[in-house]
Amino acid sequence: MLLHFILSLYTLPFTTLQDSNTSAIAKPNCPTHCGNVTVPYPFGIGKDTGCSLDDSFYVTCNSSYKPPKLFLGSTDDNIEIYSISESEFRIHNEFANRCYNRNGTISEDYDWSIELSAFTFSEKNKFTVLGCDDYSIISGRNDGGEFSSACMGVCSKAQDVAENGQCPGVGCCQTSIPKGLDYYSITLNSFQNHTGVWSFNRCGFAFVGEEGTFVFQGTNDLSLEGGVWERIDATVPVVVDWVIARDTRNCSEPSACKENSSCYVVEGGGYRCRCNNGYEGNPYLDPGCQDINECNDPGTHPCYGDCKNTPGSYNCTCPSGSFGDAKIENGCQHPNNSKSSSSIFIIAMVFGLLAVLSGILGIFYCIRRRKVMKLREKFFEKNGGLLLKEKIKSQGSHDAMTLFSIAQLRKASNNYSQENIIGRGAFGVVYKGVLSDKREVAIKKSIIVDESQAEQFINEVFILTQVIHRNVVKLLGCCLEEEIPVLVYEFISNNTRFHHIHSRLGGMSWLSWENRLRVAVEAAGALAYLHSETIMPIIHRDVKSTNILLDDNYTIKISDFGASRLIPLDHEHVTTLVKGTLGYLDPEYFNTSQLTEKSDVYSFGVVLDELITGKKVISADRSNDEKNIATYFVNSVTENRLHEIIEPRILDEGTLEQIQGVADLVKKCLNLQGCDRPTMKEVVLELGNLRKSTAHPWIQQQTFEETRSVAHEVGQCDIFEFSVVTSGYGKMGC
Repeated sequence: MLLHFILSLYTLPFTTLQDSNTSAIAKPNCPTHCGNVTVPYPFGIGKDTGCSLDDSFYVTCNSSYKPPKLFLGSTDDNIEIYSISESEFRIHNEFANRCYNRNGTISEDYDWSIELSAFTFSEKNKFTVLGCDDYSIISGRNDGGEFSSACMGVCSKAQDVAENGQCPGVGCCQTSIPKGLDYYSITLNSFQNHTGVWSFNRCGFAFVGEEGTFVFQGTNDLSLEGGVWERIDATVPVVVDWVIARDTRNCSEPSACKENSSCYVVEGGGYRCRCNNGYEGNPYLDPGCQDINECNDPGTHPCYGDCKNTPGSYNCTCPSGSFGDAKIENGCQHPNNSKSSSSIFIIAMVFGLLAVLSGILGIFYCIRRRKVMKLREKFFEKNGGLLLKEKIKSQGSHDAMTLFSIAQLRKASNNYSQENIIGRGAFGVVYKGVLSDKREVAIKKSIIVDESQAEQFINEVFILTQVIHRNVVKLLGCCLEEEIPVLVYEFISNNTRFHHIHSRLGGMSWLSWENRLRVAVEAAGALAYLHSETIMPIIHRDVKSTNILLDDNYTIKISDFGASRLIPLDHEHVTTLVKGTLGYLDPEYFNTSQLTEKSDVYSFGVVLDELITGKKVISADRSNDEKNIATYFVNSVTENRLHEIIEPRILDEGTLEQIQGVADLVKKCLNLQGCDRPTMKEVVLELGNLRKSTAHPWIQQQTFEETRSVAHEVGQCDIFEFSVVTSGYGKMGC
């Protein structure tokens, strides 16, 4: 009952109609309520009753419940509606869950999917995963095509779980879903079947629900003592957007909206109607929206004089014989005996106030400007700017590193315009910019730097500026005058390797077997350079297809060092918080938190696996044995079933010796023990030998010209689309 009361507040734009004698909630002779839920037209109760706009808007009132419950479509569809407002409605939630016995066997398993024929799920919803040994994949569909994302909750002991109501990824993970989904499916999986956390967490959950309605209660939710099942079911609805005529009608039709209302087109298709200012009612039904008498509502429309209602508004004037603003308490004043003296006094007051106001504004402007300058200096020092200046001066590296100002980067990015965003993710947001010298750059607003780690941040940034390699994205400089440090990279225009394999129409046409080997050699060479030829070894820590960019000549560029770590020369590894992307993440690093260069080798093995199979790393559409491509590939090689997983084109273009050699190399890279994996130098050498073994001398000499020719044939990648999924500068992590 409490949930129904709270959700009924969302129906206020329509329920106010019931207080008007001239306004209508529903069509004549059609019911307006089902239990506690108001049912406004274009929705209507009952099929073929004429009460709804069409069959997509008909609802069913089931009176067998006390109080009665409202369902979308027929009761058999089992989608209960809690409330309906002027642009959305809220429905009952369902969730996927999986529970385990102490020995790791599954005691309960339930996946969830839901499809709407005429409506879409709102971006006000969040995808949430609860559990300490769980990851969940959500896949869906909208006008833009297929969508998939993942979220994982990981923790090893109950003391690690936050009790502050947040979902930081430790025991509870949350991520957004895009606007416009009309279908989604949730599958839930576990890393170790809860055997390590069973004492305080026996079950995992995954669900979609309205943002802000679910508050994580820490270990109480994980141990089921907080009644999390019942709380999700009772208090976490799913928000659904509705529009009129998504595909067939628009606001150009004169009958779209009734009198005193206006029509507006909804992003993604369709339209809605709303009453004009000063009117209320149902804009879809005659007689349309009716004038509000503002004089009867002094709380919202104050008037301390004579009030007169007008169509869509009202007039509020001072009583006869007085002057001033009647909408303000004590705003009406009686005039003095001498009109001329009053006029002079008023004029003098106005000029005096203007003079005082100008002086105050000037003072505030100076104070504000001084505060802004001091704040920039504070951020510059906090982010390690003085240390970076000393390093540049002491090593004479002025050309290698540029300290950009706020003004330069805001001008280059059109004040960080939304239209300039080319990527966003866990480590920052990336904007395309054009500097004053016409250079195109990628401007990345990075993570907030803790003052205690400023020296480490500056050391790593300075070392990255010394990285000069044709297959590594160049860091040009940074801006430290803002609270969040801003990094500036060279701009790579031809999207990511992931995009060319999985997303771009015709993207596979230039990826011949020879070009795939060239791509693999270039990427491996860049990682080998980072591991062994820089001032200090650099471990990328997030090697994946979306971090491998291509320029106009289809040359590989390794990008996104937001998760990278430097390894001291006298250390073999560093211990860190686990960071990476599901599917590419080294299992040994995940279990031990010890990061080594062999962690990048494992991730590169997955990338190479993806390159020769043409399959996505993780897909909810494949069977359980094939869901993780790395495990499936190793099993296929071990069982001599390599031909089942290799892309057919490669079987036509490559030799058996060469394909088997690459497959064996992938298997070595994917070894669960890091010490048994090759180094990146060894990977480069082996790939180079395999590439030379089948390439004719004239092919080797003309590789660059052929690549440019192929690039011309496929239209230089047409339009360079950078999105949350495909941008190499910053992505959405799990």
